[in-house]
Amino acid sequence: MINCLCVGIGGFLGSVCRYLVGLIPLKEQTSFPFKTFAINIAGAFLLGLLSAYAAKNPNTSPRLLLLLKVGVCGGFTTFSTFAYESTSLFTDGKSAIALTYVLLSITLGILAVYASQLIIHS
Repeated sequence: MINCLCVGIGGFLGSVCRYLVGLIPLKEQTSFPFKTFAINIAGAFLLGLLSAYAAKNPNTSPRLLLLLKVGVCGGFTTFSTFAYESTSLFTDGKSAIALTYVLLSITLGILAVYASQLIIHS
């Protein structure tokens, strides 16, 4: 039960942070979903950092890791929004923007995890 509370508290914090990032006013000059993109790349970077830190420090509290990795990162990042926005862009005939969004999100997400692990392991 305590593990569920850790995930729930972390999820609450991550979701609220995602909501607050969504409130940042941006002049949308393009259809590219910059906020979701930034959220997902930052979340990938944070998850990579936490995972690398935990691997290097095996005494890290498993509950703290649940709170941060599953809760905060899971609540903050948003694959469902990414999938919805990608589909909407394709449906609206903005295939080049959609393809750019998908490719950049996947590539930079993986690179963010890799970069964060390099930071911890150096």
